[in-house]
Amino acid sequence: MKKLFYVTTPIYYVNSEPHIGHAYTTILADFLKRFYMMIGYDAYFLTGTDEHGDKIAKAAQENGASPQEYTDRISSSFKQVWKEMDLQYDDFIRTSEGRHRKAVQSILQKVYDGGDIYFGSYGGYYCFGCERYFTEKEMSDGKCPDHDTKLEYIEESNYFFKMSKYQGWLINHIKANPDFIRPERYRNEVMSLLEGEVLEDLCISRPKARLKWGIPLPFDENYVTYVWFDALINYVSALGYPDGDTFRKYWPAAQHIIAKDIVKPHGVFWPTMLKAAGIEPYRHLNVHGYWNMEEAKMSKSLGNVVRPVDLMKKFGDDQIRYFFLREMTFGLDAKFSEESVINRINYDLANDLGNMVKRSFNMAERYFGGKVPPYPQEAVHERDILKEKFIRALDEYVDNTMAFRFNSGIQHLWEFIGSLNKYIDETKPWVLAKEGKTGHLSAVIRNLLESCFALAVVLSPVLRNASVKILEALDMAGSQFDRMKIISLDSLEDGGAVRDVGVLFPKLEKEGLEGDASVKKEQKMAENDGLIDIKEFAKVDIRVAEILKAARIEGSDKLLELEIDSGGERRTLVAGLAKQYDAEYLVGKKILLVANLKPATIFKRTSQGMLLAAKKEKNDAPVLIEIDPSIPNGARLS
Repeated sequence: MKKLFYVTTPIYYVNSEPHIGHAYTTILADFLKRFYMMIGYDAYFLTGTDEHGDKIAKAAQENGASPQEYTDRISSSFKQVWKEMDLQYDDFIRTSEGRHRKAVQSILQKVYDGGDIYFGSYGGYYCFGCERYFTEKEMSDGKCPDHDTKLEYIEESNYFFKMSKYQGWLINHIKANPDFIRPERYRNEVMSLLEGEVLEDLCISRPKARLKWGIPLPFDENYVTYVWFDALINYVSALGYPDGDTFRKYWPAAQHIIAKDIVKPHGVFWPTMLKAAGIEPYRHLNVHGYWNMEEAKMSKSLGNVVRPVDLMKKFGDDQIRYFFLREMTFGLDAKFSEESVINRINYDLANDLGNMVKRSFNMAERYFGGKVPPYPQEAVHERDILKEKFIRALDEYVDNTMAFRFNSGIQHLWEFIGSLNKYIDETKPWVLAKEGKTGHLSAVIRNLLESCFALAVVLSPVLRNASVKILEALDMAGSQFDRMKIISLDSLEDGGAVRDVGVLFPKLEKEGLEGDASVKKEQKMAENDGLIDIKEFAKVDIRVAEILKAARIEGSDKLLELEIDSGGERRTLVAGLAKQYDAEYLVGKKILLVANLKPATIFKRTSQGMLLAAKKEKNDAPVLIEIDPSIPNGARLS
């Protein structure tokens, strides 16, 4: 029998269109479903919309629509956005659906019959934005701390859930299950609340005289259900509670994913509601932080409230998924800026992964006619070293992902990618080819292609499109995760096709960022630098490269655009040599290249590195440093 994994997002409140926060949580759930399916679990993914309450009724009225018409429109917009982003949920629950109403009323009746709901009068300070009462301890100068609006004192008769009855049970349950709420900081937050004060009973109704848009209480038609008691039940109503096959299958294997602003309802209200209804508690509550927008670093085209589809169109589907999963440490806040997105794309995806794959495929084409070379027996040792590194990276990826440490898990795979780039530089396939060492060359290229295949499979939940392209280029489309097979680094067939994989991740230019304070700070630091130590110098990657093409840049009297070969890899450089050298003279020259310099935009062209030149005096013309033609492309300065 397969292991089960049930992942949920919060159901999103339909008082606004989908935004970046909604997108992050839903991408995360989609990633987890694909990841767990990859490693052999039976996985189920639920999302949806929360459609009842004061705010919805008010928003509908302001838009000249009935609450049902308004929620139909906004809920449809969520579905459309998730479709455009190819987020493959198994179910989309709406709290205005009949199946949800049935489950809510069933649980209400069960809890009422069990003596845990009573009728009483209550007076308190109410926030219509939060749709709840605040205690004096929770208020901030008589205002809602979240909305900074004055709270309104309301006194009325309502129904109450005996939440206080289950305070001791919940404390003991969390102590017995320390990872019930994670990360630890949010478990501590809930425990501090539970052990530091007496829980008040929860008001779970609103009189119809004040609010009609909600689910009627099954035991009193004059009241509708409080939106939080209603909304939380979606996690079981969507499964067909109480007797649906899907409910019996997946509950309680639930992994709820929420943002930190709704910890109390999910960490206190929901488990006590489940206990009162005789339903086993969920497995884990997983709480993430906020995405804080760096307005100064956002382009005008994006603005501050980012639309998910616009992000995908501007940067790419895989690119945004990767950024979200890699950039945020789950549980902490993270910064979102256009610059940080572009940096992840250019350095992690284009430079590290994309460059490694492209170089490997190009060398397979150049040296073996676009075929997978065989493994010579004398080169098994190199494969074993790579296998050990890959197994370590894969295990860390799996373990960290299952612990909701996504960025750490992916980082370990990137360390393996880094080792592959280093492997290329150290083995120097271009030298092996020149020296006729075909056996060793065959082993190196085979190791690289096998590693590309393994990475494409394990990264498929993250990079859905790029993984497919790599597998198709290796004639391995549809390959599934098989741990024993994949860690062998021996999955490809001798002589199999290696097709052109194209550019997986085009590099992006940063628009309007040159005036940013962070850039100016870096420039100032560079100006003030003095001596450096050997460790700092070792970071500079200086290689031999050959100029393949050279042309003047129209509109500039001093710039040349060069195409160079730095050892199985082609790059574009912009160099200020047009006044000193004819373009034709430079073709075929061997130069020294600073290969790991951050790409720069010069005259609307991306320069991927810098060639080295020298001046006799400060005001003299630069003289190109030329290298002996016998030194191979890609050789490092040492």
